[in-house]
Amino acid sequence: MAGRLPRNGRLSADDQEANRLHSSIRVIIEHILSGIKRCRVVKDVFRNTKEGYDDVVIELACGLHNYRRYCRNQSY
Repeated sequence: MAGRLPRNGRLSADDQEANRLHSSIRVIIEHILSGIKRCRVVKDVFRNTKEGYDDVVIELACGLHNYRRYCRNQSY
């Protein structure tokens, strides 16, 4: 990743392309995380103290997100 702008305020063409690629990947990941966080149990404080339940909750939320994406792309 190119990082910050140098003092002259210009990035090289390679650095600009690297930043463009990095930002496009970041947008995709942010959309995935927001889809998972539709399940409020993921984004709120999880108060269940049983061991391993937090892993089950995130796996279920990811599964629901994948199912929503799968169903959205189906044509009936």
